[in-house]
Amino acid sequence: MDFSPVSLCCSFLVVLLSCFAAISKPVVASEDCEFPAIFNFGDSNSDTGGFPAAFFQPPLPYGQTFFHRQSGRYTDGRVMIDFIANNVGLPFLSAYLDSVGSNFSHGVNFATAAATATLPGFIYPGGGFSPFYLSIQLDQFSQFKNRSQIARGRGGVYEELMPEEEYFEEGLYTIDIGHNDLAEGLYSNMSVDQVNATVPDIIRNISAHVKGLYNLGGRSFWIHNTDPMGCLPYLLVSFPDVAAQSDSIGCAKLFNEISQHFNSKLKEAVIQLRKDLPSAAITYVDVYSVKYELLSHPDRYGFEHPLVACCGYGGKYNYSNAGICGETINVNGTDIFIGACDRPSVRAIWDGIHYTEAANKFVFDRISSGAFTDPPVSLKMACHREDSS
Repeated sequence: MDFSPVSLCCSFLVVLLSCFAAISKPVVASEDCEFPAIFNFGDSNSDTGGFPAAFFQPPLPYGQTFFHRQSGRYTDGRVMIDFIANNVGLPFLSAYLDSVGSNFSHGVNFATAAATATLPGFIYPGGGFSPFYLSIQLDQFSQFKNRSQIARGRGGVYEELMPEEEYFEEGLYTIDIGHNDLAEGLYSNMSVDQVNATVPDIIRNISAHVKGLYNLGGRSFWIHNTDPMGCLPYLLVSFPDVAAQSDSIGCAKLFNEISQHFNSKLKEAVIQLRKDLPSAAITYVDVYSVKYELLSHPDRYGFEHPLVACCGYGGKYNYSNAGICGETINVNGTDIFIGACDRPSVRAIWDGIHYTEAANKFVFDRISSGAFTDPPVSLKMACHREDSS
C-alpha cells in the first residue's frame, strides 16, 4: 500500500485544533429528558440481532457473559446500545429484522453487522458487507413508522408491541457507523490519501440520514464518532507493514490517522446539521478518545493485554485468518475450538474486531456523563438544544 502520511497529519492537526479550540455553547436545559423510545442505526457495534436474523447467529462464546446464550450481539455480552437503553429506563431494543419474539413498543434497532454508510462494493453473501447499509436502514425506519401505526390501529397485541405515534418525535435517535466504509477502502488496497478521499461521501450519507430522520419526526440525535481502528487486531494482522509503523502503545498510526480524519469531518458535519436543523438537538459523541485512553492505560482501569483478542487463535494478537471466535479449526490433524479467555471482564478486545462488554461499559460510563460529548451534555439531557443566541 502506498501511504503518504505527512500531508494527512498536517491537515488533520489544523482541523483538529480548530474544532477543539471552539468553546461549546451552553445547552438550554432544565430537567432530564424522558425518552419513551430509542431508534438505533449502525453496524455491529450496536447490532442486537439484525444481521443474525437475516443470515446466521454468532455462536457461543458470543453472548456468554451477560445473556449466557447466543444473543445476536458481536461480543461476549452487552453492546453500547444496551447500556444506553438501560440508562434511560428502557428495555433492550429488538432488531427490526428479527421476526421472532420482538417487541417494538419502546423503539427499534435497525443496525446490522458489517453495515456501511455508503453503498458497499461487495455485499454478503457475495462479499463481506451488509446489504442493509444506511440508506436501507432509513427506508426501513420510514416503513416501520407508517406500518406500526396501522398495526396499532388493529388493537390487541399489535397495539402493545408497537410504539405510540408521539414516540417518533420524543424518542432518541442513535447513530454509530462509518468504520466499515473506511475498512472497505483499506481492503481494496487504497492508500491513506485515497481512503480519506472517500470520507466526504461517507459524511454526506450520514448527514442525509440525519436529515431524513428529522423529516420523519426525529429531534434528538446522539451520534458516535469512530474508534481507533489502528488498534484492532484484525487490521494489525491483515496489514503487517502498516502495523509495524506503530505508536507508543502498538497501534498502527496511519490507520488511527484515518479514524481521526473521519472524526474531524463528522464533527464539522454535526455543527452544520445544527444550523440546518435548528429544532433538533444533535450531540457528537467522542468514543475514539475514551477507547484510546483505555487501550493506552489498561492497568489504570483494571484491564490487561489491551491489544490481544480474548476470543481468538494464534499470533501476537491472538487473532489470525485460520479461524475466528466460536469456530472449530483443524491444526495438524487436531480439532481446536476457538474459545474465550478466562477473564473477559479484564480484557478490552473481544474477537479482534469488537470490544468486550467490559470495555463497552467502560466507554458508556464516560460518554454518558457528557465528559466526551459536544455539547458537553449527559445522555439524559440529550433532548435539549444548544443556545442559539
